[in-house]
Amino acid sequence: MKNICTLVLFLILGITFLNGQQQNLSKMKVNYSAGKISAVDAIKDFLVENKIKSFAYSPDELEKYRIQGVKCSNESALDCANKILKGLPFEALIFNNAIFIRQKIRKVSAVPDTVENVPLVATQQIRKDTIGLSKRETKIEEITLNAGYYSVKDKERTGSISKVTAKDIENQSVTNVLSTLQGRMSGVNITQNSGVPGGGFDIQIRGKNSLRTTGNAPLYIIDGVPMGSEMTSPYSGVVLPGASINPLNSINPNDIESFEVLKDADATAIYGSRGANGVVLVTTKKGKSGKLGLSFSTTYGLSQVASKLKMMNTEQYLNMRKQAFSNDGITIYPATAYDINGTWDMSRDTDWSKKLIGNTATSSNSQFSLSGGSETTTFLLSVGHNEQTTVFGEGFKYNSNNISSNISHRSLDKKLQFTISNMFSIQKNNMLRSDITRQSYFLSPNAPNLYRQDGSLNWENNTFANPVATYNSTYSNENKQFLTNINTQYELFSNFRVKLNGGINYQTFDELALQPNTMYNPSFALGQSSATSRASQNNQDRFSFIIEPQINWTYKTDQHEFDILAGGTFQREVNQQGTMTGVGFESNVFIENIGAAQTKTISDQIHSEYRYAAVFGRLNYQYRNRYILNITGRRDGSSRFGPNKRFANFGAVGAAWLFSKERLLEDSQWLSFGKLRGSFGSAGSDNIGDYQYLDTYTVSSSIYNATTGLLPSRLYNPDYSWEKTTKLETALELGFFKGRLNLTAAWYRNHSSNQLVGIQLPSITGFTTVLANLPATVENTGFELELNARPFKSSAIQWETGFNISFPKNKLLAFPGLEGSTFANQYVIGQPTTIVKVYQLEGINSQTGQYQFTDFNGDGKISSPDDNKIIEKIGVQYFGGWNNTLRYKNWDLSILFQFVKQRNRNYNNIMPVPGSMNNQPLEVMNVWSAQNPDGFYMPYRSGTSTAHNLFQNSTAAISDASFIRLKNLQLGFSIPIKNSAFRDIKIFFQGQNLITWTKYFGIDPEFTFMGFLPPLRTYSFGAQFNL
Repeated sequence: MKNICTLVLFLILGITFLNGQQQNLSKMKVNYSAGKISAVDAIKDFLVENKIKSFAYSPDELEKYRIQGVKCSNESALDCANKILKGLPFEALIFNNAIFIRQKIRKVSAVPDTVENVPLVATQQIRKDTIGLSKRETKIEEITLNAGYYSVKDKERTGSISKVTAKDIENQSVTNVLSTLQGRMSGVNITQNSGVPGGGFDIQIRGKNSLRTTGNAPLYIIDGVPMGSEMTSPYSGVVLPGASINPLNSINPNDIESFEVLKDADATAIYGSRGANGVVLVTTKKGKSGKLGLSFSTTYGLSQVASKLKMMNTEQYLNMRKQAFSNDGITIYPATAYDINGTWDMSRDTDWSKKLIGNTATSSNSQFSLSGGSETTTFLLSVGHNEQTTVFGEGFKYNSNNISSNISHRSLDKKLQFTISNMFSIQKNNMLRSDITRQSYFLSPNAPNLYRQDGSLNWENNTFANPVATYNSTYSNENKQFLTNINTQYELFSNFRVKLNGGINYQTFDELALQPNTMYNPSFALGQSSATSRASQNNQDRFSFIIEPQINWTYKTDQHEFDILAGGTFQREVNQQGTMTGVGFESNVFIENIGAAQTKTISDQIHSEYRYAAVFGRLNYQYRNRYILNITGRRDGSSRFGPNKRFANFGAVGAAWLFSKERLLEDSQWLSFGKLRGSFGSAGSDNIGDYQYLDTYTVSSSIYNATTGLLPSRLYNPDYSWEKTTKLETALELGFFKGRLNLTAAWYRNHSSNQLVGIQLPSITGFTTVLANLPATVENTGFELELNARPFKSSAIQWETGFNISFPKNKLLAFPGLEGSTFANQYVIGQPTTIVKVYQLEGINSQTGQYQFTDFNGDGKISSPDDNKIIEKIGVQYFGGWNNTLRYKNWDLSILFQFVKQRNRNYNNIMPVPGSMNNQPLEVMNVWSAQNPDGFYMPYRSGTSTAHNLFQNSTAAISDASFIRLKNLQLGFSIPIKNSAFRDIKIFFQGQNLITWTKYFGIDPEFTFMGFLPPLRTYSFGAQFNL
């Protein structure tokens, strides 16, 4: 058992057997000498020079150490190997006539009789024509997964857990780790909201469970400490879609050791009321024992918009405008038609998308880390700096600085373990207040220059709404976060441990939105003086602490094994928020000081407190190492619910059968692993905000007799309770050909009920709705498939490939009283919750030249809700990724393709009227006429058009938005170094979002809100130095 536990701590990478005659290593005499070189080079040279053909070791682990110099003269192979490793936390031994190198452990009295019991650091590769091990599997993948309150071997887990490790995350030119995870995990769909740094991500773990937009976020836990929800940002919504700022922005991706996502009931039920939407566990890097190690990495990147949307040039645009006026019967162009009446230069041609959002953004990322320690104590200190500009130019910049540390200690008798982790980060974001992506596509191609010769803004004699005037209106925020975690455990007696996990999360978020008068034309009233300038400020503080005492007992006999965990949780979170606005300043010099404003408006100063308490437990039972039962349960209490429904119970049961260990299959030459698992249970969601069940009031803006009034804003509901999700899953895991090919197939079904929605009330009550639980039920089902293979693994070349695909389905099963409610135009029983109801476009009426829509109620007019009856299923049909890693000598290449099959809104949804003073895509040239009866767009119009408004919300505005994207490519080269202060040096090139294959009509198929800056294409170069 002790050997197995040691084995779990180190990933098994492979085993190497070389051709040649059988050697008797126990009696073999060798010679070898070397100076102060890296341990991996020393071992490699030792084996080659003495022609030792049977061995197993981990180059990845040894490369972190250097030897002090060695000389062996006619010594035994084992003595010389240990002489090389002197002073390092490794040892050599001979087993089955092969040299194995492993981490030092306490000596045992007998040599194990099977290779599975030898705690190797790692093995590198397998070849059959060498030493004769037993027919049992010679490659062991003892991958350990973090399940939150406990760890579990991958082969023994009963739940659904996806894991991505540091090698897939580090050195990428991104500000949020979620960018690196797209396409890597089945069942986890991640959408980047914007190409503006410091923004948000939409992450859906097995679909949307809640009818509330804000009710589908997962629980983020960093080293055992909950991160909390997104900070409230009232002023960023016009530049950051949905005013979303993801909590993981505060973590340097290079500080992350592993990223795990808990998906099914077996994995999430132990988190009770917080696990319904999945749990994201982030584990940061820890120090390692051995010689002091220094590491420095730096990356520099260039980013650009990669949209394929092509717009009209000036000639095409002016022809469209002329046709529009002709169709309207206008022969003399209006005085305000500056683009065509001669006011503007009609020979000028500018691609405004390139001019305004086509700049090159730069990014730089540097990190320094120091780690080391003794056999009992290890430490790590990491400092990182990230800086990224925007494609808007003008000095807008995002900065992130991180400091993280970790100290771990273990007593010599291994009874006491203690770990403390700290993370402090500061993010500063300075950008324009409003995204100008739409304007860059709408602006007339013959619009005037942006600047005059003297550098001032060009208003072209008051005929031009200069888009870069927006640059004078800025938005900035600063986020500071301190997160600390303490984890300690003590073995009171054999296999009985007491644990304590505690943590603190302190976060401050400040934002400032400035709208000086200089953003307006100085000829107009708003732009004439700073008396019209406006500044808005928001400040928010969050302090949270958590304490979780636990006890753990394990018991094992020859055929039975028990693992019992019991614990409790207490968490307290306090939020404080206040906003204020100032209008009118003596000078814009004072605009950041709202106290200097002539008019000050101070909004509510909000203080809210959240308390959460729970008890939880887990029972894991294994019989004969092949039949596994896992039971988890939790009783939660939350201050967010009414007094009648404040507590709830959640639980799950999971089971697994390792059928590959049955006598019939254990000697199979083709099946190396087989497991059938399943789970059923429930989890909840209290992600609903505080005090939602109480009678609440808001401060009125009206003042009567010098008295400020209060307005009732919410009704009391003592039965306000949890949203609950019941989860069912079954899965099959298979490994073939000694682990060279692995397959996992899973089917799941989630039922989310007790939905918190606004229930309609009679107007006589004074309220339109009351927020309450409704027995509406949302179903999410799906199938997930993962394939991993190692087609080639030799001393010269290695190739690892992985493929995953997910087929999610969402359906509204029940919604009592839906018909006649305000939700009737939003939801339909039996359809996904993401549907939209649109008008049916039939084509162009040849008599009127107008769009023609289906008149479902036959009243002779097209209106909602009587005629927008067509249901369009917006959302993902399937998604996944294909990754490949190839290594040849000192070269390594990794490639990741991401693919998504989906339907979504297209450019027609935001398109201005074709023929108006707005540029159009080239597709709009396919206009209907008597000569082109198959034209898609109706004849151009120079002004507003009711038919076009209906067109924007018709079947024409919904289309296929599928894409395949070369998400990530990295090429690296490790420079061979000997007799140098550096342990190794690696240089690399990396690309993000390099190529996108799509037929989507729009700026980019990846978005949550249309018209914002899309994700950027990035090329980066970097180097990593290890001492």
